[in-house]
Amino acid sequence: MAFNLRDMTAPTQPLRSDRVPTNGNGMVGLEDVYALNSRIREEATFVQVLLGEINKVMVGQPRLVERVLAALLADGHILLEGVPGLAKTLLIKTTAQAIQADFSRIQFTPDLLPADLIGTQIYNPADRTFTVHQGPLFANLILADEINRAPAQVQSALLEAMQERQITIGDTTYRMADLFLVLATQNPIEQEGTYPLPEAQVDRFMMKVLVDYPSEAEERVILDRMTGAPLPAVQPVLTPEQLLAARNLVRAIYVDEKIKDYVLDLVITTRRPAERGLTDLVPLINFGASPRAGIAMIEAARAIAFMQGRGFVTPDDIKQIAPDVLRHRVLVSYEAEAENITSDMIVRRILEYTQVP
Repeated sequence: MAFNLRDMTAPTQPLRSDRVPTNGNGMVGLEDVYALNSRIREEATFVQVLLGEINKVMVGQPRLVERVLAALLADGHILLEGVPGLAKTLLIKTTAQAIQADFSRIQFTPDLLPADLIGTQIYNPADRTFTVHQGPLFANLILADEINRAPAQVQSALLEAMQERQITIGDTTYRMADLFLVLATQNPIEQEGTYPLPEAQVDRFMMKVLVDYPSEAEERVILDRMTGAPLPAVQPVLTPEQLLAARNLVRAIYVDEKIKDYVLDLVITTRRPAERGLTDLVPLINFGASPRAGIAMIEAARAIAFMQGRGFVTPDDIKQIAPDVLRHRVLVSYEAEAENITSDMIVRRILEYTQVP
């Protein structure tokens, strides 16, 4: 049985990005939305300043930069997939410098142990006591480089810290910092000697972002910038406390009931496509998205709205963020793999078919 999602067509409706949101009861609460919108516009001015500082070093990859900032504002974690040399480390390090946050880079290898991440107790024979040496996870921004090269127990130690926001060493439990972002990378071109992340653990990442090569013009700028004078120093333009305060504003951004229904439609369609009229997708999907997907989609869309100076979420925000939230949560079947159909193609098909409010 052959399927070609590239040729499939479906009824679509135009986006209504300029639509003024209400709370579902006509004009009730409209003044509050306008007031919030005005406040967000004022408070979000630091975003452009931060982007300007990051782009002093970074060249291109605007979507990747936006997703990292969205994860910071939405309190989520990111899984990056891309070949080496695409400035993933440079981005997270530059961002940490610009927001005055602690940065740790962990190179995952097959001989890594959980204690190498979380830390350990060290015995002092002089006074016969143990002292705790905290590992590199005790930082604000963590780059987990090539996470699939470490064995399962190491991956679990990282993912537990991501989910529970705490680390236990000996008999003592330590809370992670309020500002805590894990950016994990995977190399898609090498599978030998790797330990693929279990699907249930991949679900803990808010987004999975695919990183592609820069354009020819961008790469020319990279050559000039990296082979010329030393890179300009990144100036701190934000503090962790200011970023945490911005998160509180992000959580207050208005999400209309119809937007929530739209998100729910997208998530449910990944699980039961036949009920939504997409019977052709039934043999292509093994498992659909979890409830975390809907939560992540709304929170990430709020962050996107904040970065654009809006106090409300539009359908366009959802459509923009949905592929990054869903691609690692929609598990394709062997039949789909045989036909070279990816989760991205399935998500695109669902987005085209689902009615937009």
